[in-house]
Amino acid sequence: MWFESRHNIYRVIVVGVAAYAGLVVLLRASGNRTLSKSFDLVVTVAFGSTLSTILVNRSVSLAVGLAALALLVVLQLAITWLSVRSSFVSRIVKTAPTVLLREGQLRHEALKRVQVTGDEVMGAVRQHGYGSLHDIDLVVLETDGSLSVIAARQAGDRSAYGRLGDETG
Repeated sequence: MWFESRHNIYRVIVVGVAAYAGLVVLLRASGNRTLSKSFDLVVTVAFGSTLSTILVNRSVSLAVGLAALALLVVLQLAITWLSVRSSFVSRIVKTAPTVLLREGQLRHEALKRVQVTGDEVMGAVRQHGYGSLHDIDLVVLETDGSLSVIAARQAGDRSAYGRLGDETG
């Protein structure tokens, strides 16, 4: 119940690291939109699932379950720490904001790349109370998967666009 063997804990660490890396790769392969919305949710669900397994599965000792929970915490902290300090890691685990519409014109290549439809962009524009794409300066798919809509009359000096302002058509 409390502890079976070190071998089981080592197995949790090795399999856990490999599974976590596999999760990152699979979510990344599924596209920017999926990665941005899913990664934190998947890790949160993994915590709950691991805790549940510890509580109800008699074949999982407390030590193995706690090792699994600790591993999830350590991996999450490591990814966060590395993504702040390494642009390479940051590009792997985080998405960049993507301009989907600029000055009323849909950017079809960007839409395809991030797997968003023009209808979704138009829906976001309507939800913000606009009836014409020509009233819109910019629609951005943000890193969290949400769509930001900036009206042309609200664009100001565009200083909030950051590097987005450097992109062309």
